[in-house]
Order: sequence, then C-alpha cells, then structure tokens
Amino acid sequence: MSTRFHVAVEGPIGVGKTTLARHLSERLGAHLVLEIFEENPFLERFYQDRSRYAFQTQIFFLLSRYRQQQHIRGILQTQSVVSDYAFLKDRLFAQLNLAGEELAMYEQVHAILGGHVPQPDVIVFLRASTDTLMYRIAHRDRPYERAMSRQYIEDLRLAYERFFAGYQECPVLAVDTNSLDLVDNPEDIAWVINQVRTALEQRAVQLGLPSLAPAEVFMVPAEAPAPERPAAAPAAGEPGGISWAASFMPRYLHLVEAVGRLSAVLAQASYEPMPAEDVWKRAADELARCDALLRDLRAALAGGMPARAPEP
Repeated sequence: MSTRFHVAVEGPIGVGKTTLARHLSERLGAHLVLEIFEENPFLERFYQDRSRYAFQTQIFFLLSRYRQQQHIRGILQTQSVVSDYAFLKDRLFAQLNLAGEELAMYEQVHAILGGHVPQPDVIVFLRASTDTLMYRIAHRDRPYERAMSRQYIEDLRLAYERFFAGYQECPVLAVDTNSLDLVDNPEDIAWVINQVRTALEQRAVQLGLPSLAPAEVFMVPAEAPAPERPAAAPAAGEPGGISWAASFMPRYLHLVEAVGRLSAVLAQASYEPMPAEDVWKRAADELARCDALLRDLRAALAGGMPARAPEP
C-alpha cells in the first residue's frame, strides 16, 4: 500500500456510507471528509417537489462538492483521505432528476468543473435492497428525508447499479450490506475494512462487481427500464424557470470558471513553494476577471443585461 491513498465510499441514500467512512478513517489512519449536504437550502423542498426544485438543488450540490474536492486535493499532498462520497455521484443524481434544458445547463457547468477533481484510488460501492434502504432511512429519521418516496429510492438504487456495472475509471469494491451491521457488529466492520485494505493493495487491477445470485433483490436485469424522470421544470419566467435560467446561466458559468481558476491558484500556493509576488500577481489577475464577470452578472440580474456575456 502506498504512503497516501484516497478511498471514497459510495452507494444510494441510507446504505451506510458515512458510518463506514468513519470506521475506515479511524482504522486506516486517514483524514475523514464528510459530504456537506445539510447546508443545501433547497434539499427539504426538493424531496417535497422534485420537479420544481431539482435544478437549484443539483447546482448547489455541484458547486459545494467541487469546492470540497479542491480541499481534498490539498489534503492529499500530505495525508491519506477517506470520504463518504465521490464527485461522480453528482452527475448520477443530475441525470436522474433533471431533463431537457436544465440537464443541458447542468452538463455545461459539470464539464467546466469535473476535470479538476482528484480521482479516488478505490471506490467502495455499498449495495442494499430497496427494503433495506427504506428501513435504514426511517430508522435514522432525518426530518428532510421523511417525504422521500420509495419509488425515488428504487430509481436511485437502480441508477447506481447501472452506473457501476460499467464503471472503469478506478477500481470498485462492491459490498452487499443487506446482512451486515456496520454500526454495532465489530466482526462485520472488520471484514469490510480488510476487504478495503486488500483492494488498496490490488488497486492497479479493476476489481469489478461480484457475481450475485439471480434471486438477489438488487440485481439489475439487462432489460431494466430507465427510471422515469420528473415532470417539467417551473414555468418560463418564474425563478428557476427555463427562460430565466437561459439568460442567467451563461454569465453564471463564466463566473464559476473564473472562481475555479482563482481557487486553483490559491490552492496550489498552499502546498507548493512559490514566490509571494508570483502568487499575488496570478491571484490579482484572476480576481480582476471574477470582478468583471460578477459586475456583468449583477447587471443581468438587475435587468440591464448586455447583448453578450463577456468571455472569462
């Protein structure tokens, strides 16, 4: 096993990602990074009305996860990391919850940001049946999850199965958690941790998904239909609607890209020796671009939109 590593724990809602990540961090001596999801102001409303709040919820998550991934990149310069999510989940959720122009706009932002995040050495994909997931969600009783439908969890579970069935970007260790107790059973916890240790040692080879008996509830048949996407987005003209987003998003995307470049300059300076004057000059240049783009965005929101958004 190399000196430093990055393990990301993935799987559908309620499968036990954070619980396992805490155990792995403690046993493997790695820095723990937990997803910051409760700060999303749209999350509770999204579970109540997916079609209306999906876009706002997903864009907030995309930017929040991107910022956190830059933090992980810096930590990896000196320490190993275990996180309870991988950046790839953002696009998986977007493709489940968005459609049409909203999905196209999301893909533009993701294309800007997605190539600048660290790749895990191993992804631990936790699996469970829909019944198990619903039980665990009810048991932890988070207020904003109470309106979550069983159909949404089923669609999400199938989306994860499809995604990882063909995933080749890094080794994937798939773990069936239906019969495991990763909260109170030391033997189950130790078994999974040993599996992860082995995966890290063998990570040059794609581990793939294990063969499961056909009777397993969570096997995805090849002909399984794609999950039905939510209804159309809010009507044109209202906040979050297509016409408003279409005029706002080009400027917003330029600003996001500029802020990303500024963040990259500051992050690089934090772990690479650089002359102070070089750092300040590069940061000042990027900050000037951000300022110009922000002024243009404010003008657009105030109704004084220029004919064409400036280039970043």
